[in-house]
Amino acid sequence: MRTVPIDQIRPGRFQPRSRMDEASLRDLAASIQNQGVVQPVVVRETVAGGFELIAGERRWRASQMAGLDEIPVVVRQVSDDAALALALIENIQREDLNPVEEAMGLKRLLDEFGMTHQQAAESVGRSRAAVSNLLRILNLDPVVREHIENERIEMGHGRALLALPQADQAGAAEIVMHRRLSVRQTEQLVRQWLAGDRKRKRKPQPQDADTQRLENELSETLGAAVHIENRGAKGGRLLIDYHSLDELDGIIKRLRS
Repeated sequence: MRTVPIDQIRPGRFQPRSRMDEASLRDLAASIQNQGVVQPVVVRETVAGGFELIAGERRWRASQMAGLDEIPVVVRQVSDDAALALALIENIQREDLNPVEEAMGLKRLLDEFGMTHQQAAESVGRSRAAVSNLLRILNLDPVVREHIENERIEMGHGRALLALPQADQAGAAEIVMHRRLSVRQTEQLVRQWLAGDRKRKRKPQPQDADTQRLENELSETLGAAVHIENRGAKGGRLLIDYHSLDELDGIIKRLRS
């Protein structure tokens, strides 16, 4: 371990975090001002001179905020794939990554370095099944992935929503958030959603923006999933899902009010 000027370090190309909370950075900066940097950051030397961060970007940024001129580092000579793996490992061990960030980092190991699921799992100390499940999150609608990143819903909710066609996932996620459904309740919602589709013997068709807006407004007003089926000149159907007689009674009361 040694100490180097903080301005000789540049951010790492393989940082898996997509965002950092400013408030927590300020708290860490205040701690560093009082106690110094307790754990050194990990860097590697660059061809052009200076250092590239491998792990510890929050400590590096907080040290800058704290006004430090130097920072303790551990210098390692590692390849690009090892640098990404080390960055992932540190953030996973510190539980600093949300599931989407972790999945994106794992996908980079596969895409940029040609790793298999098993090799990626071994490099970050996870089981192959855990890696495969995380990667499936990337198949979600981007809006749903953003909800997971912002902790509006959990990874378990996302896994349940994967069973729906991607076109239906964002709408179902809105219902999950509005009604504050548990993961188990979300799984039940998905089963009923799919059962309703099979019963109607039709594949979900993309709705126009006005119909989607009206469905969302009605769902929010009634506190239940609402589906509008347009049949052109023949009219259509308004479908309201409920899971119990008590819930049905609540919907009726809202309709009457």
